[in-house]
Amino acid sequence: MVTAREIMTPGAECVGENETLVTAAQKMRDLDVGALPICGEDERLHGMLTDRDIVVKCIADSGDPSTVTARSLAQGKPVTIGADDDVSEALRTMEEHQVRRLPVIDGHKLVGMLAQADVALALAPDQVGDTVAEISE
Repeated sequence: MVTAREIMTPGAECVGENETLVTAAQKMRDLDVGALPICGEDERLHGMLTDRDIVVKCIADSGDPSTVTARSLAQGKPVTIGADDDVSEALRTMEEHQVRRLPVIDGHKLVGMLAQADVALALAPDQVGDTVAEISE
């Protein structure tokens, strides 16, 4: 059994829930990523923020990214995978929720990120093909 912990990218950086979208965008630029976990002061995951969220939910609505906080765009309960969960569970979760990346948690602590590409590299092509198609719909 291959676990999420074995193939994840460890040390995921968060944007703080009280940080502005400008700060989040700068972190995305500096890290060369399109999404960041939103973490609270309690070190718990409060959501995910994408570059698309910043554009569509703030800028396109004439919002000011220098005053809008990451917390304001965190919606619902974040979709996660446990660090010791099997990679096949990650695939099912990605498919069910139509997401390409999952925060990996150990207890309540964020320990890494698991991307669709990480899973694809870890499993046989026949295990991945249908899921990738389902996620991309």
